[in-house]
Amino acid sequence: MSRTHAKYKSIIAATAALVMYSIPGAALADRAADLLADLRAAPDAAQAERLEKELRLEWSKSGSAAMDLLLKRGRDALEVQDTAAAIEHLTALTDHAPGFAEGWAELALAYYSAEMLGPSMDALEHTLALNPDHFGALQGVAAIYEQLGDTGLAYRAYSQVLDLRPHDETVTEAMQRLETEVRGTAL
Repeated sequence: MSRTHAKYKSIIAATAALVMYSIPGAALADRAADLLADLRAAPDAAQAERLEKELRLEWSKSGSAAMDLLLKRGRDALEVQDTAAAIEHLTALTDHAPGFAEGWAELALAYYSAEMLGPSMDALEHTLALNPDHFGALQGVAAIYEQLGDTGLAYRAYSQVLDLRPHDETVTEAMQRLETEVRGTAL
């Protein structure tokens, strides 16, 4: 086989592999976009809850069994309130898969659980840079701003969550709680 033929053969193989691996990722992104659109238009809270669970499941797919395992270990550690272990697993995840938004979102939650607001906000910013429609990250941003006393920014972030999840009672209550501070009282 000539050198040129071997070179083209390897280029074709690499291109085929790239196409093979990019199609499932694109299909997952399309599925998530469809679920998000359905969630925005959900007629009631029960339908919205079902769609949100499906969407969170889609967002949790990294495309790597090893990264999915780190995500699971981090979530399991959070569940038993072992924030140090959660931070360790989720930091490893974000180090190895920096383009995986859900890894950053869970790391933000772990930092928040450890009352580390600065690192939590940093992880939330990474999440939103990768997935601007991540309503959990937006809600985390709002909660941190509210905790820091910046009610205007908290209110705006909560309102972005409601644009994505119009049936979220917790966010609606938070906005009602902050509305007087942000908008004042009617005369």
